[in-house]
Amino acid sequence: MLGCAEIERLRAELRALGEDRLELHGWKAFSQGDEDGILAEIFGRVGVRHHTFVEIGAGSGLENNTVYLLQQGWCGLWVEAGKRNSRRIAADFEQPLASGQLKLAAVAATAENVNALVAEAQLAGEIDLLSVDVDGVDLYIWEALEAVTPRVVVIEYNGAFRPPVRWRIPYAASFRWDGRSTYYGASLCALNDLAERKGYLLVGCSLCGANAFFVRRELAAAFQEPYEPERLFQPPRYALKFGFGGGHRPGYGPARISEGDDGAAAVVD
Repeated sequence: MLGCAEIERLRAELRALGEDRLELHGWKAFSQGDEDGILAEIFGRVGVRHHTFVEIGAGSGLENNTVYLLQQGWCGLWVEAGKRNSRRIAADFEQPLASGQLKLAAVAATAENVNALVAEAQLAGEIDLLSVDVDGVDLYIWEALEAVTPRVVVIEYNGAFRPPVRWRIPYAASFRWDGRSTYYGASLCALNDLAERKGYLLVGCSLCGANAFFVRRELAAAFQEPYEPERLFQPPRYALKFGFGGGHRPGYGPARISEGDDGAAAVVD
């Protein structure tokens, strides 16, 4: 499959730098690239406390950073501005939406409304995961978010601007990426500056060079220092996401949830 050999080559180089690297643990179940596996590794190290998430920019619901967790019994909020995507979520995820396991806000998230959207979903205080991928004002949305305190954050960065460059688009609630150019979002260093102000440390990036992973400062001991963009940056390799595929196309349906021996939710036949 396209990208598989390149993935293994890159991992061999990273393994020489230390087995702690998160890129060595990436795999795809429903994420765009290797984010599902990286998140599994992160929570394997820091534990899961609430089984709760907020994902801003949920897409169609079948390719994002939290649907794999939803299918394991997690609860949370999806925010999705695309009308076609929102309609598909409403149809495909009728059961968790009806039960309240999943909440959907079919609007564009902005710095002005993000706290209200989260509060309307009856989420407050500490949650396990925040995911932000809106191809634009991601940094400003995370900066404004105060309604919840995530233990782990995964957020898209613009890999065209490498460390030490601190670059971000000016804020405009109406901004929409043109889908082609590098004019969107923020560089990894700009996001890292915000993260440090909010009490988070960078612990890794996806091998595809699309998403950065941050954890609360008190959880960082589970990861190798230094927590620096210069060490953890990955350049954009978006075509690699095809190398993490290979299974059937994503799907969602009813499933029975049970508790594992460690108390974590698990899907059973």
